[in-house]
Amino acid sequence: MQIGHGLFVPPSGLICNMEVEYFRFKDSIAEDIQRADLIISHAGAGSCLEALSAKKPLLVVINEDLMDNHQLELAQQLHEDGHVQYTTCTDLEHTLQHMDCDTLKPFSPADPHNFTDFLDSIFGFENQKWHTKQCN
Repeated sequence: MQIGHGLFVPPSGLICNMEVEYFRFKDSIAEDIQRADLIISHAGAGSCLEALSAKKPLLVVINEDLMDNHQLELAQQLHEDGHVQYTTCTDLEHTLQHMDCDTLKPFSPADPHNFTDFLDSIFGFENQKWHTKQCN
């Protein structure tokens, strides 16, 4: 767990049959993500995409106290698409006990050419293949 600089210090070791470690902050958690069997994260877009791009099962814990809760919207959409499970802090333990990671669908990253193709069509470059080749 990345816990930041707050006063709360979580327990570590074996919890609910899971080995749990924590740290305050790291420049990159990519190595930790690769070693993990399950990622539990807030619903920040970057955090979700990093875990899903690593092909790891993801459980998103939403913050119910946020106004204009875009994290809830992202979690719901990723859940509807079959890529994540989501829960609240209150229901985290129950969700962990009943979650089936085998039902989650792999996340396919977006094709970066879709955006450039879209821009090409808007600006009238769709028939000029030289433009796309120069931008790649």
